[in-house]
Amino acid sequence: MQFSKRLDLFGNEIFAALNNRRLELEAQGRKIYNMSVGTPDFTTPEHIKKALIEAASDDANWRYSLRDLPELLDAVCSYYRKRFQVEITPDMVMSVYGSQEGMGHLGMTLCDEGDTVLLPDPCYPVFAAGSLLGGAVPYYYPLTAEHDFLPYVEDIPEDVARKAKYMIVSLPSNPVGSIASPGLYEEIVAFAKKYDILIIHDNAYSDIIFDDAYGGSFLSTPGAREVGVEFFSLSKSFNVTGARISFLVGRPDVIAALRKLRSQIDFGMFLPIQKAAIAALNGPLESVKDQCQDYEKRRDALCDGLRSIGWELPNGKGTMFVWAKIPGGRTDSMEFCMELMEKAGVIVTPGASFGPHGEGYVRFALVLPPEKIQEVIKAIRVSGI
Repeated sequence: MQFSKRLDLFGNEIFAALNNRRLELEAQGRKIYNMSVGTPDFTTPEHIKKALIEAASDDANWRYSLRDLPELLDAVCSYYRKRFQVEITPDMVMSVYGSQEGMGHLGMTLCDEGDTVLLPDPCYPVFAAGSLLGGAVPYYYPLTAEHDFLPYVEDIPEDVARKAKYMIVSLPSNPVGSIASPGLYEEIVAFAKKYDILIIHDNAYSDIIFDDAYGGSFLSTPGAREVGVEFFSLSKSFNVTGARISFLVGRPDVIAALRKLRSQIDFGMFLPIQKAAIAALNGPLESVKDQCQDYEKRRDALCDGLRSIGWELPNGKGTMFVWAKIPGGRTDSMEFCMELMEKAGVIVTPGASFGPHGEGYVRFALVLPPEKIQEVIKAIRVSGI
């Protein structure tokens, strides 16, 4: 069987390699602390589970949905108004099966063979995967410590900017943990207008942001709705990752284009999940705020602990991840991660799996409570790595 050359665009899945070795070590009786995958360990609010269960009890809800329910689109619009102070209309909203799936299909929707797209480096791997599936040629703009791991459009060459079809921006940023600085979105909007570039903003972590900072929406920036769309996710805020509830929000023409593609391969989000999403969007947000405080305690435990054993100041201003420079000047992140797992029983993700500028760093997921994180720090210290 000759498989598609499209598969050659992608390397081996790093999480699979780490997980295989984890299973081997656990079979040997080793104590393992898995901080590699961003799967929340908090519970889903009861009112969301109740809405799902009640909807699943109705036989009519087991048919094809074929569309987003009008009350779901209205709930997203209402949420954007109360949470972000952004006015949107139903034609600016569509559901996707998680931002990851949506990002992959959006690249196929927007790109033709040879188009140039601007991607952050480091970035979440699907940013590149979606672009490559669309036949695009990525230009990676670096996220560096010099610029606080934020996009710096002034360094993007003019000839590249003139060719670019879209630019992906991810803030709060997975994997590097940075958050938007004052005026940054205004700079990006001006850049997009100057070069006629669509901005695709990944806003999956607006509710996990620390030190009293505000997690907002790119679309609240003047002019952003004319040049951009935004992926908005319920996964991390409401702990519904397995339900894959996300939305693409923004320019109606982009929404309509992605909906056209999706209509050829999909019959719509399962109706009980739509009902659960409506309950989340219309329900109380106290648990979201409390959870953010819990994540901040985990961030503090990890960052303070790593500094206490000689690591440089990690970057953890937002998201459920901390981006840390490997100690000792090492630049072999995959080798370091395997050694850390073998010697300390701690699993993290190598920075190189997020792009060339991720080399020399590792990503910790804040999926353990503070007391367990203290055990992680002790395990690293005792290992001598």
